[in-house]
Amino acid sequence: MQPEAIGQKLLDWYAAHQRRLPWRETSDPWAIWISEVMLQQTQVATVIPYYHRFMHRFPTPRHLAGADVQEVLKLWEGLGYYSRARHLHRAAGVVVSRYHGQVPDDPAIFRTLPGVGDYIAAAVLSIAFGRVIAVVDGNVKRVLARLFELEHPVNRSGSHKFFQPLADRLITPHQPADFNQAMMELGALVCRPKNPDCGHCPLFGLCRANRNRTTADYPRRDAARKRPHRHLAIGVIVKKEKLLVVQRPMDGFLGGLWEFPAIPAMPEKNVDRAIETELADEIGLRIGVDRLLTRIRHAYTHFTLSADVYLCRYLSGRVRLKRAPSHRWVTFRSLQRLPLHKANHKFLENLKKVLGKG
Repeated sequence: MQPEAIGQKLLDWYAAHQRRLPWRETSDPWAIWISEVMLQQTQVATVIPYYHRFMHRFPTPRHLAGADVQEVLKLWEGLGYYSRARHLHRAAGVVVSRYHGQVPDDPAIFRTLPGVGDYIAAAVLSIAFGRVIAVVDGNVKRVLARLFELEHPVNRSGSHKFFQPLADRLITPHQPADFNQAMMELGALVCRPKNPDCGHCPLFGLCRANRNRTTADYPRRDAARKRPHRHLAIGVIVKKEKLLVVQRPMDGFLGGLWEFPAIPAMPEKNVDRAIETELADEIGLRIGVDRLLTRIRHAYTHFTLSADVYLCRYLSGRVRLKRAPSHRWVTFRSLQRLPLHKANHKFLENLKKVLGKG
């Protein structure tokens, strides 16, 4: 290993080839923090418009801390991994209440903030404050795996302990921000998962996988588990031109978002009957099924989903929820002001036409 040679080649390449991105045009720790949270498991092109909108509305921790979490989730809508938004909201409150609205530059303190793990801590502290802490994300692991022909699977949680020390030894102490961004940029633009552009890689002559023609064999990965499939029956319940929506528990999957009430369903079930009994029991109402509105499919990280969406009419009763923490009767127009998850968005156009709102 030649840390100095690797570091300098990376820095030279980054100076010449780095992308112009909005968060690279500021030294504001808050803006850098927001960008790094958004970039976790999300592509740059997707993040850019969300980043601009979020920073326009919440330019400081005080602005975010003072906002209602529902507004925060609405601005995050479509970006996915909503716990990131909830953690940011909570972290902003801590920064305001304990640190006078200033993002702390002490690693021990910064790591205590909600949602801050190894990656966020390393990225923000190195880029915003020049702390010599190496970032290890998926892009960096891929570069290191090929550079040194590492056998440790990149998708195995226990492998992190092998990648982090390597990155720590390579980081250039006089330019930690540029080094970390160079490693991530190299993985994103050149050392890609498929068809890496080895001919334009600054580490071409130092890479073991390139030298041994084993680039396609790295990084190693454990075989992915087959994602389970879930089937739902969703009820769109109409009462005097208003629709019933329920809120998901704040700390759970898709926490804090709103949705139409639903129940697990099996294809062999009489779904109309299940909605009129099981779903009605979940919400405390008597309802009737008018017709099937549409069928949707959606894929999440850990499971796939299919759902039959039924248009239902309210018959009688008051809402008494068994599991959801809250409910609202909303017009179609006000529905669009609530943060809804993507699976529900997939049938809004169908619903709009049926309700005569198109």
